[in-house]
Amino acid sequence: MTEIAKLYGQSLYELAAGEGMAEPILHELDCCAGLFRENPDYVKLLSTPSISKEERRGVLDRAFDGQVHVYVVSFMKLLVDREAIGELPGCVEAYRHRYYEDNGILEVTVTTALKLDDRMREKLLARLDAVFGKRIILKELVDRSVLGGMRLECAGKRYDGTVKDRLDRIEKGLRETVL
Repeated sequence: MTEIAKLYGQSLYELAAGEGMAEPILHELDCCAGLFRENPDYVKLLSTPSISKEERRGVLDRAFDGQVHVYVVSFMKLLVDREAIGELPGCVEAYRHRYYEDNGILEVTVTTALKLDDRMREKLLARLDAVFGKRIILKELVDRSVLGGMRLECAGKRYDGTVKDRLDRIEKGLRETVL
């Protein structure tokens, strides 16, 4: 995330939080960022210098006016004005980070070889809640190459308890062993 994205995302968060709109604005930002991700040509259009900023702001008005909160539309117009609409995903990330921080939420990504069943998910969520003391948002990934166990990623740290990691460490130890 760039410094611009961090600054803009956090500034929008502070505005929305001050108005008691932090959560709904986050959901709307996610939707807009998703639309931009699915339609990269739209971002190109909004970034094209040969099209006036006024016309690009008009495109945003026609696409989003009445569909999302005025703060979100105004924010995207600001990004267009600053030639930074490509920073929207980073802005959303910065906004989410502040929202999670202020609301005691921790996003945890768990990678397993097979999809977690409901019992395992509940057990994992209870354990993570006990360890971190925060509300957990769990993102689940399936990667058969881990073979078994699980890998957790949260707060910039990785906790790897996969069979693949254990085998890799054994292999490394054997290679370093001098006979």
